[in-house]
Amino acid sequence: MSVGAVTLPNRVFLAPLSGISDVPFRRLARRFGAGMVVSEMVASAELVQGHPESALRALRDGEGTHVVQLAGRDPAWTRAAAAQLADAGADVIDINMGCPAKKVVGGLSGSALMREPELALRIVEATVAGAAHVPVTLKMRLGWDTNSINAPEIAKRAEAAGVRMITVHGRTRVQFYSGQADWRAIAAVKAAVGVPVVANGDLTEPEQRRRMLFLSGADALMIGRGAQGRPWLPGLVAGSIDLAGLDRLSFADLVTEHYDGILDHYGEVVGIRAARKHLGWYLDRFAEATGATPAADRPMLMSSLDRRQVQRTLRHLFGGTTIGAIERGRRVASVEAA
Repeated sequence: MSVGAVTLPNRVFLAPLSGISDVPFRRLARRFGAGMVVSEMVASAELVQGHPESALRALRDGEGTHVVQLAGRDPAWTRAAAAQLADAGADVIDINMGCPAKKVVGGLSGSALMREPELALRIVEATVAGAAHVPVTLKMRLGWDTNSINAPEIAKRAEAAGVRMITVHGRTRVQFYSGQADWRAIAAVKAAVGVPVVANGDLTEPEQRRRMLFLSGADALMIGRGAQGRPWLPGLVAGSIDLAGLDRLSFADLVTEHYDGILDHYGEVVGIRAARKHLGWYLDRFAEATGATPAADRPMLMSSLDRRQVQRTLRHLFGGTTIGAIERGRRVASVEAA
């Protein structure tokens, strides 16, 4: 699959996740075989103004296609930010028109732009102009609410303005993450454009891949929240790795590597706190798969400021458990719960 002149190895991607899809997480997902990984949202104005946090979010995570997602509502800033990213070597620039967070929407960015199609189009045009030779993609929702489903119209106009791929989360902004993503509704976007369309929302199991593609008509799939505590999931859905391959990999090694990567990336003080949400998800996956509830260890892991203490506890807790055992056990638990 290609996005402009950029060729991707497969059609299952890691979504941009604010506070989650940073360099350490993207690096893991890429290694497990995600076809594309996208940075967490980067504010256009802050990037151009040189804010360190924005620059950190936009960093390349290693070899492979480097995709940075931009957010903003001022075409001048998005154009300048796109030009800066293109000059810095970004391979693809994505426009955020789907984030439902109150902080983002309150700033009239993200999915709030779907209520202002004319401004949204100017932002698309400005980003494409700033990006020059670098392909621009767009991520959005179905619309603001069920009375304003305008994704097909915006997608068609964005394609005419130069967007090379469109990702659609199968919910409106008002839904946030409630209910179920409407994969069928994404098909209307696919019918409206000729560029590749990516379906997003509620993909959590490899077995869902065929149905999601069939109902949406999409060319590719994107995984978001399902990858929390499961950075191997996009690669597993893509077929880049299978359960037998995961059986050969240590869960303790993965979690401690991720923990160390976060601390190295952000520095000890910030990193220890940034790692806690990931540790929480890994503990949840472990408990779900094994039935073990590490009640005594969890409070310490969530509060410790001692890197080595956390490492020792993780290795003791997870022992010889493999990633494959986590994935298999989680599925068994899900079936039994149903």
